[in-house]
Amino acid sequence: MPSSWEYTLYIPHDPRAVAISRRTLADILTTHHLPTLVEPAQLLASELLTNALRHTTGPAALKLRQSGPSFRLGAWDTDPTPPTEAPWQSDDDEPGETGRGLHLIHAYADDWGWFQVNGPRGGHGKYVWCEIGAKPK
Repeated sequence: MPSSWEYTLYIPHDPRAVAISRRTLADILTTHHLPTLVEPAQLLASELLTNALRHTTGPAALKLRQSGPSFRLGAWDTDPTPPTEAPWQSDDDEPGETGRGLHLIHAYADDWGWFQVNGPRGGHGKYVWCEIGAKPK
């Protein structure tokens, strides 16, 4: 069994692709004997992909990689603009429906970042990534 692996899921600009990606991510992590990462990885991937689809009009990609003790996931999108952390409060001081993505990434990921890239299928954009601990059972 290889200790390092990588998958890239190319997705269309379709909100249904987020749920499909979550299910695929669960299958990949279960196959690689990392069931404890399924729930946090699905949450983080959902936030990354939802942001990618919400703020662009083009396709996106989800990249999953394990190398050593860390598991990294990231989303590529067609907008090179840096991600920003929006306030997570609505006008009535209740948690809002949007703006929580980077807050959740801060809370659940061990590390995260972003950089501008040439897209996996041409064009420009950004890649937002995060890492969570990966300890096989």
